[in-house]
Amino acid sequence: MTFEDLRETVRGRVLVPGEAEFEQAARPWNTAIAQPVAAVVEAADAADVAAVVRFARAAGRSVVTQPTGHSPTGDIESAILLRTGALNGIEIDPRARRARVGAGVQWGQVQRAAAEHGLTGLAGSNPVVGVTGYTLGGGLGWFGRKHGWASDAVRAFDIVTADGEPAHITLDSDAELFWALCGGGGDFGVVTAIEFELFEVPGLYGGRTMWPGARAAEVWEAFRELTAAAPDELSVWFHRFQFPDAPEMVAIDIAYLGDPEEGRKLVSAIDRLGAAVVDKRAVMSVADLGDITAEPTDPSPSLSRAELLTDLDDETVKVLLGEQVAPLVNIQVRHLGGALARPGAGARGPVHAQYVVYLLGLGLPQLRDAVAAKLSGFVSALGAHAGGAKPYTFLAPGESAAAAFEAATLERLREIKQARDPQRVIRANYPI
Repeated sequence: MTFEDLRETVRGRVLVPGEAEFEQAARPWNTAIAQPVAAVVEAADAADVAAVVRFARAAGRSVVTQPTGHSPTGDIESAILLRTGALNGIEIDPRARRARVGAGVQWGQVQRAAAEHGLTGLAGSNPVVGVTGYTLGGGLGWFGRKHGWASDAVRAFDIVTADGEPAHITLDSDAELFWALCGGGGDFGVVTAIEFELFEVPGLYGGRTMWPGARAAEVWEAFRELTAAAPDELSVWFHRFQFPDAPEMVAIDIAYLGDPEEGRKLVSAIDRLGAAVVDKRAVMSVADLGDITAEPTDPSPSLSRAELLTDLDDETVKVLLGEQVAPLVNIQVRHLGGALARPGAGARGPVHAQYVVYLLGLGLPQLRDAVAAKLSGFVSALGAHAGGAKPYTFLAPGESAAAAFEAATLERLREIKQARDPQRVIRANYPI
């Protein structure tokens, strides 16, 4: 079988190395990562997805699905890269408070559609992140403390199995596979659509406040004060920024899912700091959730690392505040807890750590070695104060899925994978 045979089978484009648009089609969102795949297929519909899986199975190849290209590893040599961006339908049922979206839909699109009905999904910080990969990996978002992981809100998956057959998977139809798909990553089927619960929006107050980096210790104390007493409706993130050719800055991001006036009162510790360089806190629509962090929405090169923090004792804080930010651009600490720490329906499971640190640097060629060394050195400095089953969507190249799951969960996921896909036809960015 050749890729010419596949071209005759699918409606979408099939691109192979040497063709004019192949390199662009194979490029992930993180442009620091190379993807040496054998072909790229841009599926036109779910039937194309099934045809690609059947072709790969017969040809002895694996299929890696990337709707938007986020969270790549580069470790997919000779695979078929399947793009599902054209599967972009969105259906909102406001009475049932449900959304059904195609595999190519991004969170910003869902939030805009849901906001029209006073509803929200469990979106993350960046509006161009795809719903599918984010949810398969658990999905840690702004409203997780109130409503849990995004995977806990899923009610059904439409997938193509490793046999190339379409299937509608619910808790009732296939409890084992449903459990694995809810936070266990993309190793168990190629998702063509997801149906999930939406939540009422009583109001939203959020935004970023920034100060000069010299005030990091004061801002950190405000962050600790806020998170020590935060209700589940309030999420608070701390940042130290070092943007290129700019002075170091420190920031607090907040999102309060409730009455905005109550939100203002809850974060009064920010007001007491005073003299902010930037203060963008305001009443918001959930359609504009991405404005809080204003992360890049165009592909760019980066290196990152994340670790759960086992405590926030003096030694931990010394590293978080004492380490120079550069050559990184961001040292971020997110408050977890709330519903994220409670048992859910899927493989993601609860996370008992109250905080996670996320480190980000530019992946430009002239910076890569220094950034990589800084990431490694920072984690080493944290020592025993960092560790545990981190969010799957926070994994970085060089890590494995084992870093995202407790041992018993990982073993169960591997048993399901072996039973459902012994030939390893379907391959996640971070395989089980």
